[in-house]
Amino acid sequence: MARISVDPRPVAIFGPNGAGKTNILEAVSLFSPGRGLRRSSAEDMTRRPEALGWKVSGVLTSLRQVHEIDITSEAGGARQVRIDGKAAAQVALGRVGRVLWLIPAMDRLWIEGAEGRRRFLDRMTLSFEPGHADLSLAYEKAMRERNRLLKDMVRDPAWYAALEAQMAQAGAAIHANRMSTLAELHSAQQDAQTAFPTADLELVHADAPLPASVDDLRTAMAEGRKRDLAAGRTLIGPHRADLIGTYAAKDVPARDCSTGEQKALLVSLILANARALAESFGAPPLLLLDEVAAHLDADRRAALYDEIVALGAQAWMTGTDRNLFDALGARAQYLQVTEADGASKVETVT
Repeated sequence: MARISVDPRPVAIFGPNGAGKTNILEAVSLFSPGRGLRRSSAEDMTRRPEALGWKVSGVLTSLRQVHEIDITSEAGGARQVRIDGKAAAQVALGRVGRVLWLIPAMDRLWIEGAEGRRRFLDRMTLSFEPGHADLSLAYEKAMRERNRLLKDMVRDPAWYAALEAQMAQAGAAIHANRMSTLAELHSAQQDAQTAFPTADLELVHADAPLPASVDDLRTAMAEGRKRDLAAGRTLIGPHRADLIGTYAAKDVPARDCSTGEQKALLVSLILANARALAESFGAPPLLLLDEVAAHLDADRRAALYDEIVALGAQAWMTGTDRNLFDALGARAQYLQVTEADGASKVETVT
């Protein structure tokens, strides 16, 4: 068991690779709806061989209120959330606080498949609309059932109508939430004084633009059944979206930028997301920045730290060496993580 006490300042966590730094960030990420920054199941996070389960507890100060939060899983079972001693749904976590993260696995976001970019956009959307996760689950459940009908070559329209109505209802809301998020990010980037490049973002859909209204989306699904039957899957909907990024100042697609530029664009979007949340939610989010110094030179690192401090956000940042955080000085608190006998040890250092 580990107990960590921190104040509102940024938290710089340093230590060798494999010592357990990212585990700390993953634990903090569980204070938001969803599966955390590694997208691990509750079972995957259960320590072996005991398999007794796990518990993460914390005190969250947000919007001038203090909340005691407990998240538990017994023997790999579904996570149970309690806020201030009362059982709560996961979506309730998004109503008391917001958490954003940037991890090394996201560094290839612009050059890999569309699924990762949709997930990235939906994570940002969830930070503005905690109910977005429930919409996504409802849409995916109905789509799985529709796809099963398609694979079984069911042609009776009566089997599809109810499912398509559910998909259209959730799908139109998902699309509206995504577009609202893009508008928030655009505004937050345009108004900011930042050392990081502006990323122009565009949401595109395979084959054709996505109908925006519930009725139009339901009609498009009904009209597309013949094509979908041939493909054995649903070919229209928000699950076919892709997020296209452009380095605005150079008018260069993000996928064609250098590794350092791609990283800078991601940092820019996370900071824009945080600024927009501070404005709309009323408090800055928790920021989880794993190995954030990678691909950032000393000047960019210093600029990042300055923006985090100016925002008033508690950023949990990891790195292999303490000197990566020198530009923060006394503006941060420092945790050293070491490993001995297969267990992580966390110490506060000055």
